[in-house]
Amino acid sequence: MTEPTHWRRDATLSLLLLALLTGTAWWTGAWVLTAAPVGFLFGFLLQKGDLCGASAFSEIILARDWRKTFGLWVAIVVSMVGFAVIAQLGWVRLAPKPLLWMNAIVGGVLFGTGTVLAGGCISGCLFKAGAGNLNSMAALTGIPLGIAMVEFGVLSGALQSMSARVVKSGAGGPVTLSSVTGLPYWVLAGGIAGITAAGVLLRRSRTPARIGTAQSHPFRGLMTGPWKPWQAGLAIGLLAVPAYLSSAATGRNYPLGITHGVLQAYQAVTESHVRHVWKPAPPPPPAAPGPAPSAATAASPSAVAAKPAGSPVPAPRPKPINWWLVSVVVGMVPGAWVAARLSGVARLAKRDPVETVTAFFGGILVGAGAAFATGCVVGNILSGWALMSVGMFVFGGVTILANWVTTYVYLMGGRFDRATLKAVLFR
Repeated sequence: MTEPTHWRRDATLSLLLLALLTGTAWWTGAWVLTAAPVGFLFGFLLQKGDLCGASAFSEIILARDWRKTFGLWVAIVVSMVGFAVIAQLGWVRLAPKPLLWMNAIVGGVLFGTGTVLAGGCISGCLFKAGAGNLNSMAALTGIPLGIAMVEFGVLSGALQSMSARVVKSGAGGPVTLSSVTGLPYWVLAGGIAGITAAGVLLRRSRTPARIGTAQSHPFRGLMTGPWKPWQAGLAIGLLAVPAYLSSAATGRNYPLGITHGVLQAYQAVTESHVRHVWKPAPPPPPAAPGPAPSAATAASPSAVAAKPAGSPVPAPRPKPINWWLVSVVVGMVPGAWVAARLSGVARLAKRDPVETVTAFFGGILVGAGAAFATGCVVGNILSGWALMSVGMFVFGGVTILANWVTTYVYLMGGRFDRATLKAVLFR
C-alpha cells in the first residue's frame, strides 16, 4: 500500500510560513507578527500531545492516568527555568499576577465546572476545534459570551467588587513564592526543576525499561505520530520563553495567555469602537513648565470647574484589541489543524446534540470563570504557576477540585468506590 506523502508538503509549507512571518517581524520591527508563529506552534504542540487541562485533570479520577497532568507540569517547570534565565539577563521584567483571593475561588469553581461540561478548557477547545470537534466549536461560541458577561455585562459589578479585595506582600507587590519564602525567583526555579528531575529519575529507575521500535524516518514519526504528554509539555515550556519575549516586545509584559484573545477576536469582528494595540505605548510627554497649584487651591471647591448644565455625556472608552493576543488565538486553530491532518485525525465527527448544547453552556461557564479569575489554564496555571503567583496556585487548586467534583457527578454518575479513590490518591 502506498504511504501518504502529504505530510512532507504540509510540514514544509508550515515551516516556510513561520519563517516568513518571523523574518518579516525582524526586518520591519513589527514584533506583533511573531505572535502568529507562536500561536501556530502552540496549537500544533497541544494537538500533538492532546494536552488539554480539563482532560488532564479529569483523567486522574476517570482512568487513574496522571500523564497529561505531568505533561502540564513539565511545561510549567521548563517555562519557570526559562523565565529565570531571561529575567537574569535583563530581557524581561517578571510580572506575576496579584493575589485576588475571591476572584481565584469564584473563578476557579465556575471554570473547573465548565471545563467538564464544555469538554475542554479554552486552549483545549481551540485545538480540538481545529481538529474538527463540533462540541469544542459550540463551546467556543459560548466562551466569549461568558467573558463579556463578566467584563462588560450583568456581572461586571461583581467583578469590580471582587477585584478590590487584593492581598499584597509586605513590600506592597504581588504575593509570590519568592515574597513568602524570601528566596530569589531563580533559586526557587532551580530548586523546583531539580526536585522534578530527581523524581523523574527515581521513578524511571524503578520502572522496567521498554524496548522501543527503531524508526527509519524519525522526522516523519515526529510529524505524523502522537506525542507523549511530557514531550509536548517540554516543547511548550521551551516555546513559552520566546513567546514571553515576543509578548514583551509588543508592550504586553506577560507570558502566554489566551482568555482575552478569544474575547478580543470576537470583538474585532463585532465591535466598531475599539482601540488597536500592537506595539508598546509611547512614553508620556513631559509636564509643561509652570507653577504648580498650592494644596489649598487644589482642595478648594472653586478650583474645580463645574460642568455646565446639559453638557454631553462623555463617550465610552474604546475597547482595546491586543493584536498579540488575537494573533496567538487565531494562529492556534490552523496549527492544531495541521497537526491533526498530519496525524490523520482531522475530521468533523457527528456528536450527540445534547452534548453539543451542554458544551455551549459549559463554554459560558468557562468564559465567566476565566474572566473572574483573569485567566485560564494557560494564563493562570501554565504561565501563572511558572511565575510563582500564589493567587494562581489558589485558582489552580480550586479549578482542579471543581473539575473532579463535576467529573464525578456528570461523567461518572456519582459512582466512585473506595479502592479507586485509594488508587488515585496514593498511586
